[in-house]
Amino acid sequence: MVNIFDLGLVDFKEAWDFQKKVFSDVKNGELTHAFILCQHNPVITLGRQATSKNILIPESELKNKGIEVFNVERGGDATYHGPGQLMFYPILNLNYFKRDIHIFLRKLESIAMQTFSEFSVATQRIKGLTGVWFKDKKIASIGIAIKNWITYHGVAMNIKQDDLSNFSLIRPCGMDIMMTSLETCIGEKISVRDIKKILTRRLQNGESCFARVGGRD
Repeated sequence: MVNIFDLGLVDFKEAWDFQKKVFSDVKNGELTHAFILCQHNPVITLGRQATSKNILIPESELKNKGIEVFNVERGGDATYHGPGQLMFYPILNLNYFKRDIHIFLRKLESIAMQTFSEFSVATQRIKGLTGVWFKDKKIASIGIAIKNWITYHGVAMNIKQDDLSNFSLIRPCGMDIMMTSLETCIGEKISVRDIKKILTRRLQNGESCFARVGGRD
């Protein structure tokens, strides 16, 4: 059975708390795994390697814009989340896979790349960097946390072109890079709901790189 929770559009804190609840359920054996899908109201999160210098405007200005800031336990630096992204949070016990964080990160990149490929968008990895890129611009960001070999946090896939402007408030991932979106790449409008349906179908049909989640290697 594939456990998929669709939270819709929620504040980051609500989804973060839900991840922790599901994490506990997986740890206690009440669930074998879960996939959480959602969108967030505008928020900036700072991972374990983050520095506040990578937020480029004062906190007071962020508050005026209605953008919250959270320090979180995932890896990585600063990133922005908004309604124009699809968030994909796998809560998985890596004892059912190989205990290899590198392989897990590549699996996360693969599922984003598989999803974008349905629109004939040829994304790629860049050696030495985590995430998914279209040419020289980043289209999906990844930041994870692992405790007791159980994963949480995950992937942010940029879908809507009009949600890219808030990335100018930060140095994304602590780097001087440009971000892009699926809409930008294909030159037409697409709803986050449509991407969610594609990803849900792939998970339910066992087409994704997480098809063997139910059994140990």
